[in-house]
Amino acid sequence: MALKKGVRMQMPKPKNIIFMCQVKRPPNFPKPSCVREGKEDLFPYTQQRMMEMGIDPMVNWIVPTGCLNRCNFGPVMLVEPGSYMYVDLDKEKIDRILEEHIKNGNPVKEYLIPEEFWA
Repeated sequence: MALKKGVRMQMPKPKNIIFMCQVKRPPNFPKPSCVREGKEDLFPYTQQRMMEMGIDPMVNWIVPTGCLNRCNFGPVMLVEPGSYMYVDLDKEKIDRILEEHIKNGNPVKEYLIPEEFWA
């Protein structure tokens, strides 16, 4: 699609960017996967819940990523700004993170990676 001369495309600055690791490794691989058995649907689940909760995807981006290098803590989600790394995700944790952190701006501290693993 070509832009007309003098026309500016407006895109709002993101409030939050949610990076979710989508690495699925073969069985017996030396590093674990974030997309683990029984948790394969967490990315689409998060997208769906954001819509249901009225979280605007134009300013709260959700991005599937490769490895975020915290494989032993997976599934993981990194929320920027602030470098909040949420670990051992499940649907209940995602719901709470979306409500408290993404909607209301209050990180859910008990779901964050321990500080000694984030240095």
